[in-house]
Amino acid sequence: MKRPATRIATIPPYLFARIEEKITNAREKGVDVISLGIGDPDLPTPDYIIEAAKSQLHIGENHRYPSARGMLAYRQAVADFYQKRFGVELDPQAEVCALIGSKEGIANINYCYVDPGDYNLVPSPAYPVYDIATMLAGGQPYYLPLTPQNNFLPDLAAIPAQVLAKAKILWLNYPNNPTGAICNLAFFEEAVAFAKKHDLLICHDGAYSEMTYDGYVAPSFMQVPGAKDTAIEFSSCSKHFNMTGWRVGFAVGCPEAIATLARYKSNVDSGIFQALQYAGIAGLLDPSPAVEAMKQIYAGRRDILVDGFNAMGWQLKAPKATFYLWAPVPAGFTSASFAEFILDEAGVVITPGNGYGGEGEGFFRAALTVGESRMAEAMDRIQRVLGKVSF
Repeated sequence: MKRPATRIATIPPYLFARIEEKITNAREKGVDVISLGIGDPDLPTPDYIIEAAKSQLHIGENHRYPSARGMLAYRQAVADFYQKRFGVELDPQAEVCALIGSKEGIANINYCYVDPGDYNLVPSPAYPVYDIATMLAGGQPYYLPLTPQNNFLPDLAAIPAQVLAKAKILWLNYPNNPTGAICNLAFFEEAVAFAKKHDLLICHDGAYSEMTYDGYVAPSFMQVPGAKDTAIEFSSCSKHFNMTGWRVGFAVGCPEAIATLARYKSNVDSGIFQALQYAGIAGLLDPSPAVEAMKQIYAGRRDILVDGFNAMGWQLKAPKATFYLWAPVPAGFTSASFAEFILDEAGVVITPGNGYGGEGEGFFRAALTVGESRMAEAMDRIQRVLGKVSF
């Protein structure tokens, strides 16, 4: 059997694949596992979105190859969503591209811009696809530390000139996975000016823009004047409407970058099944019923986790966005050893922070993806095995 290509042999297994394997192994041993590991909503897709897809399943036109760029009606719905939600005008013909989930676009944009030897500027900790896809495309990640001291924002001024000279893409993600951090438009404005100065393409992952709490409203990168000159924003229906399995996403922004991504996609995929695009249209054109109910549920779960950990000695602030809690591990543990301890002793899955990059060492992530009763049980188990902790 031939060896895999070097690009495959040199990348680590995908973080969540390893977590799923650990969960499977524990359950095979009879452990009642409560998983706070993978950011996959347990809430159902709203009925009105499901019905929109069902109404299209028997229409023969939808059974043919779809456009890799997406139906114009779907792209118009994305544009309408941006106008209503952010006050941003988008040309659905030139500034919107459908994606088979945002992960697909986040990976594929690297093949559009990165040549061997190029740098991408990648936050650490971060969603693992940013750096893995950079390496698959032959590029080299240059990591931008996100720390509590800098409010989990990258210090763009600290990037060396020799790196910037070879850099292609600056990756940003707010609200942030895994830290739950937020930012304001002033930071986005700084990033646009920086990108224009250094001829960078900004790729902003806005997947969690609708998962916000306590009155916080997340901005879109596209709200910054001039953003369309140098940036694209990725998002999807996955977290907005609990549709992770449907794989319905989109990219918006810089017309040249959108056209380049669409050109690449036309050669490697055949687009989203059109019935699913109609489901996306239903959600994007009428998001409020689903989004508001979802936010209330996640906020209640968040408070159970925050209060539970704080009762043991943590001093956590409730995150204003995402459905993640990012927290330091207690003294005497690494990220990995703490996650293993909690799984082995409490039957609860959390994600070790070092799986999101070097700066994630010393932290863990817990996802708000089980109901309140199971969330409370998870906290009871963790409190029984840990008691009070120190840092």
